[in-house]
Amino acid sequence: MAPAATSGGSSLPSGLAVFTTFPDLLFIPEFDAAYHCTAALFYLSASVLEALATIQMHDGFTYKQYHENISAVVFSYVATLLYVVHAVYSLIRWKSS
Repeated sequence: MAPAATSGGSSLPSGLAVFTTFPDLLFIPEFDAAYHCTAALFYLSASVLEALATIQMHDGFTYKQYHENISAVVFSYVATLLYVVHAVYSLIRWKSS
């Protein structure tokens, strides 16, 4: 088994070698690419539902509430985009290890 990567190394440790150095220990959650893909899917579905609710706003809502919903939709899509990017990089990292 190869030793854990040093600070200048280009290879990532695998298996129990992850536990040999502190910085490598912090990357353990990154190995779970399925979690990131599932979370991105949930964020996307919540964003779509929020956009649908905003489009269907009718009487009883003020102009301010409508604009608050629009900003919530925009930020939910930004969060979804960031989660998708993180999921892609997690998949790339998982595939390369």
